[in-house]
Amino acid sequence: MRKTSLRLMLGAMLSAVMLVTGCGGQATPSSDSSSTTPAASTTAPAPAASEEREVKHFMGSTKIKGTPQRVVALTSESTEAVLALGITPVGAVMSGLGKPGDPWHPHIKEKMKDAVELGDENQPNVELIASLKPDLILGTKGRQGQEKVYAQLSAIAPTVFSEDLVGRWKINFALYSEALNKKAEGDKLMADFDKKIEEAKGKLGDKTKMKVSVVRFVAGKTRLYLKDTFSGVVLSQLGFARPASQDIDEFKKDIPKELMSEMDGDVMFYWIGDYSGDGSANKYTEEWMKDPLYQKLNVAKNNKAFQVDEVIWNVGGGILSAELLVDDIVERFSKL
Repeated sequence: MRKTSLRLMLGAMLSAVMLVTGCGGQATPSSDSSSTTPAASTTAPAPAASEEREVKHFMGSTKIKGTPQRVVALTSESTEAVLALGITPVGAVMSGLGKPGDPWHPHIKEKMKDAVELGDENQPNVELIASLKPDLILGTKGRQGQEKVYAQLSAIAPTVFSEDLVGRWKINFALYSEALNKKAEGDKLMADFDKKIEEAKGKLGDKTKMKVSVVRFVAGKTRLYLKDTFSGVVLSQLGFARPASQDIDEFKKDIPKELMSEMDGDVMFYWIGDYSGDGSANKYTEEWMKDPLYQKLNVAKNNKAFQVDEVIWNVGGGILSAELLVDDIVERFSKL
């Protein structure tokens, strides 16, 4: 009995020593611990990838697991949002003025070099999207071609649609941030943008009292861009005045020559949509600007009509373009 008890006691003591030695070795890292594997992997809480969230959007609600990494973006706006939040889309539709072989706007081209081009906003390539095995698809109800294939897209991966594009880029950015499980990052980016706006307002001063006209020329059509547009939202946040004809919470108004006075202001920013590439839009713009009615406008008499980059002022449509637009506005008004 005594021998047995002694053996048991010695065994227990030996086990205790081994246990202490083992624990001590784990708690005290060696001096070159930088080359070791981090120790928290087995004791850390379950990763966010195991969590499922429900995101409400304009086609209903969608369940999304964790933080998506293989994202497909079906608008220029959502492409910019995904990039700003630190993810490169595995695929995206061509940028607003992109074309096959050169699909991305210049300011995102480098970041998108490994992304697959998925066709046009109005007709995304569903089969190609499926082949990319995305874990999230971001699109918009505002493009009929996308709305028609929503069910097909949803069968491929969780799909979240914004209501429309026009002047809702900030609202849509919040939706995309939520879908990407990056709400905190999105809130910070938007707070940084709002800070950028306040700094710009300080630089602009009383110049925001100038009435800003925004116009697009395409062959056969002249369009006023009102307040519910990408540039309109940024101009409003900066505090700029607009001509009475454009101080309207709507998207656009197409005008004939007889209403050319509605494009007047203290300053006019315009772009030429030469989408056909045959120069017809440039010719049309030149005809308007040589017209006697145009010559009577204040922007013509005072040389205050300036051509701008349509990508930045209109079709980019997302947070990256908005940042560039603020910079462009500040620079232009610094010279006025």
